[in-house]
Amino acid sequence: MTTLHYDTYTEARAHLKDLLDAAERGRAATLRRDTVRAAVVDAERLRNFLATVTPSRAEVVSEDGGWSVFIPGLPVAADGADFDTAIDEMIDALREYAEDWQDRLLDAPNHRDNWGLVQLIALSDDDELRRWLIGQAA
Repeated sequence: MTTLHYDTYTEARAHLKDLLDAAERGRAATLRRDTVRAAVVDAERLRNFLATVTPSRAEVVSEDGGWSVFIPGLPVAADGADFDTAIDEMIDALREYAEDWQDRLLDAPNHRDNWGLVQLIALSDDDELRRWLIGQAA
């Protein structure tokens, strides 16, 4: 497989259709802007890959007549009267975390490595996040 690569932003812009076509087919497609090389990838392929390599590690516990969900190592937790409500609340909490990460946490030493998780959240709809949280991701 040959990588599709453009050395300048201008060249890539002139061949945007080719970049997008390559990404859709799963080919390596890159471009350079100044000293940074960027990859163009199909969002669904990336989401599926991230869901596979980023296990949720979510822990769900029954307590005080309700349910709590948390992910060890993340400042994200949720509660609900029943399991489904707790998972729905966790989805909302994950979306808030991803927004906070984009706004201010991406450079924080204890959060910067959560890039893949934030991308997974951004690329997933609620049903996909639900399946990921309960271990049915793909």
